[in-house]
Amino acid sequence: MSFSEYPQYDAIGLAELIRSKQVGAHEVLEAAIRRIETCNPAVNAVVHKAYDLARQSLDTPAGTHGPLHGVPFLLKDILGDCRGMPSRLSSRLLHERLMTQDCELVARFRRAGLVFVGKTNTPEFGILPTTESDYYGAARNPWNLAYSTGGSSGGAAAAVAARMVPAAHGNDGGGSIRIPASCCGLVGLKPTRARNSMAPDFGELLSGLLDENVLTRSVRDSAALLDATHGAVPGDPYRAPPVSGAFLDETRRQPGRLRIAFSRVDLYGRPLHADCIEAVERTAALLEALGHEVEEAQPEIDAATFNQAFATLWFSGIAFAVELMAMQLGRRPQPHELEGLTQAVHQRGLAVSAVEYQLSELVAQQVGRQMAQFHLRYDCWLTPTLATPPLRNGCIDIHEQDLEKAYAPIIDYSPFTAIQNASGQPAISLPLHWNAEGLPIGLMFSAAAGDEALLFRLAAQLEQARPWQHREPLPDTAAVSEAAVA
Repeated sequence: MSFSEYPQYDAIGLAELIRSKQVGAHEVLEAAIRRIETCNPAVNAVVHKAYDLARQSLDTPAGTHGPLHGVPFLLKDILGDCRGMPSRLSSRLLHERLMTQDCELVARFRRAGLVFVGKTNTPEFGILPTTESDYYGAARNPWNLAYSTGGSSGGAAAAVAARMVPAAHGNDGGGSIRIPASCCGLVGLKPTRARNSMAPDFGELLSGLLDENVLTRSVRDSAALLDATHGAVPGDPYRAPPVSGAFLDETRRQPGRLRIAFSRVDLYGRPLHADCIEAVERTAALLEALGHEVEEAQPEIDAATFNQAFATLWFSGIAFAVELMAMQLGRRPQPHELEGLTQAVHQRGLAVSAVEYQLSELVAQQVGRQMAQFHLRYDCWLTPTLATPPLRNGCIDIHEQDLEKAYAPIIDYSPFTAIQNASGQPAISLPLHWNAEGLPIGLMFSAAAGDEALLFRLAAQLEQARPWQHREPLPDTAAVSEAAVA
């Protein structure tokens, strides 16, 4: 396979080529490696390269019969635990951390036939909706290298958008799959809570806010990968609602006439960025043209109370993660081993009382009930994934220890994504709009808990009606030097 052909295919397309022997799995892998070596210096998406492990995996029988055999894939440097690879959470604290076993999700990726070529960039401990850290440096958006990839799965998004791999692992505790999908022009699904297991090390994380999944270029890849990974493991604390068939099959079905609410304001009633309003209005018009019933409406959530509760759960979850790593290391973190912002989040989380924590959980549960009621009336809720186009890199000071000052540039950046983490319902970001500057604007659809099937049917319909596969970052992006970005 020539270098020019490789980026034309999604994961299913590459798997079909390999299965039909039109191209060999080793040939595809080498094409992916060449692509990474060409593009990564500009975008800084891949922070650990595992080329030899990838080549060795193709020489063993394991995974050779999986539906995605031979497809190159990247794992996130948070929770993508893979034997023989580091898992550093983009932190100096964990620079020597090497994993000795696959987590359950990675084992399922491996059984599906995916070939792991490396790990992707994140912010330290995943604390930001951008991907910038002292340890690895900033990931850069392939659509414009001066801009953020989103976070915390920003390295995964940049790698997929730059066509290094057709799909990559991500996780989402407050929008960390959907935000990068929006910034980088990709499909990003946060599945229903517990749809993918966190075995063997965890039952849940971030008080149930966090879910595991992938970022892809096509809807069908997103569906096929969830088919390969979903399902509980004995001992999981709870299970997602059962599914009745393959998610990939849902992408071939029509969604029927849906009732869809859409929003042009945030939960405080404030208007969004003009580019995001235009994106929502154009998408609402498209949905109406496709035969859906569309009206402006949104759930009546007390934004101030919810945001405070979510911050409490988030900060305490990060403090837990830092304390867990310290326990595993057998020593306390040194000041130089954590960024200033991470230190501040850690200290804020340690200060959360048991009562404050449980009150915040109660708020999240109430939001879940409100969303369940909302979806009795509306099949889907449409919003822009973000309130503004992608941010520029550098707008957040990762050394700042005043939390209010540090988070001020992003406090209103993502007003919608955390809701689905609290409620446990699925939500998908789709690349349906680009602004005049050529930056992607993602549109997010959420559905009732357990109803990923509906989202896949609707997403496939929208992908066909307003396709995005022909869009790709400028071909000379990879050749732009770092000096040009400064």
